[in-house]
Amino acid sequence: MAVTAGYFYHTARLSKGGYKTVKHQQTVYVHPNSSLFEEQPRWLIYHELVFTTKEFMRQVIEIDSGWLLEVAPHYYKSKELEDSSSKKMPRKQGKTREELG
Repeated sequence: MAVTAGYFYHTARLSKGGYKTVKHQQTVYVHPNSSLFEEQPRWLIYHELVFTTKEFMRQVIEIDSGWLLEVAPHYYKSKELEDSSSKKMPRKQGKTREELG
């Protein structure tokens, strides 16, 4: 949760076409060299964005969306952070924390 407190403004949520940043709805992707590239957790925090052929997130870590309201209630509204785990996701996408182990 300490990383979340420091980088709460660099948050992305899994969507149908990759990830979208929470505040600006910018489409971003996990960098292919990342260990989470094939895992596709629902929520990520990233350290930096690098633009090559696409906008890639580097140095990513999986987070729980509830942490964002704890550390940054001044920045996020609960409506922005509604967990989409109850919504349908494309098959084989968006593993929960439990599924990732």
